[in-house]
Amino acid sequence: MSAPKLEAAWLDGPGPRAIIGMLEGAGWRALYVGGCVRNALLGRPATDIDIATDARPVTVMALAAGAGIEAVPTGFEHGTVTLVRDGAPLEVTTFRRDVATDGRRAVVAFSDDIAHDAARRDFTMNALYARSDGELVDPLGGLSDLRAGRVRFVGDPGARIAEDYLRILRFFRFHALYGDPTGGLDAEGLAACAAGRDGLGQLSRERVGAEMAKLLAASDPAASVAAMATTGVLGRVLPGADAAALAPLVETEARAGAAPSWLRRLAAMGIGGDRAGRLRLSRADARALEAIWSALATDDGPAVCAYRAGADAARDAALIRAAALGVAPPADLEAEIARGASAVFPLRAADLTLTGPALGAELRRLEERWIALDLAPARDALREGD
Repeated sequence: MSAPKLEAAWLDGPGPRAIIGMLEGAGWRALYVGGCVRNALLGRPATDIDIATDARPVTVMALAAGAGIEAVPTGFEHGTVTLVRDGAPLEVTTFRRDVATDGRRAVVAFSDDIAHDAARRDFTMNALYARSDGELVDPLGGLSDLRAGRVRFVGDPGARIAEDYLRILRFFRFHALYGDPTGGLDAEGLAACAAGRDGLGQLSRERVGAEMAKLLAASDPAASVAAMATTGVLGRVLPGADAAALAPLVETEARAGAAPSWLRRLAAMGIGGDRAGRLRLSRADARALEAIWSALATDDGPAVCAYRAGADAARDAALIRAAALGVAPPADLEAEIARGASAVFPLRAADLTLTGPALGAELRRLEERWIALDLAPARDALREGD
């Protein structure tokens, strides 16, 4: 049986065609590899297009210069050169094999053998290559695993994990994204993740946070997160996280037609404040998570939550509460959120005769009264009713 061919619009893109043609025209091998191939086989869009080649980085740089293509040595010592054509970046990496690893980074040696390159990748579904015409090259049987929704480590799972402990988290994320939800996780890989979980302590909070964000943003990460809890991995990266809270929230989101939000899911699992510090969130994400927690800490309805904390935090808090109670979100949730988010306190300093600290205190008192009256009274009614 002939190898299947990829069908993807990016195969005919001017950038990929020019770069593959540049390398092959000089007598080098060049194949698309990894996520772009995997996703094309699944009919999903590619986020990045990567090329593997037997040309050394210095050769890639020289060829690019001759072809008028911008070349950036983004990972030169590891064989990676980023080529930019028409403003679109594409990574070209030399075939390589690992010489030594410490769980966070690897020392590599360049190779002329695609088998060496495939053997150092994390999962079989990521060790898929395609020629310029889309013909698949599958040195490790990754296609059958991909079709079966089976996330399987390349070779010995323990050895792959010891090369980079982030692969433990990637194992669970890839199951959420590509795994068969009815088939469970690969038993050998799961056991290796449990055995290697202490190595997660070597990873930076930035790397762990980025990986957890991707996992929790999956359509339904509940089974993967539950497996993380069972193996002790979740407790290692997010002590105190409640994995059981995730499945009801995912169901509630679906009923409400709400898009997945990794921060909403993080809050539902009980992660906020000091616990969230284990992930080193960006300032924007930290503020958004704090807003969710502020909304959850009150008994306010969606409109008042939206007025105080913003529409997103109000929506997140309402969905988390509904999931925890096992009820449907309010039918008028979006209307109430819109009402609160657009509400404007009707009084200003010029409306009062007070000055100094007394003015500020009176404004705050009247605003709280206005909020308690469901954001409804107009300016004159609010003052007359006092």
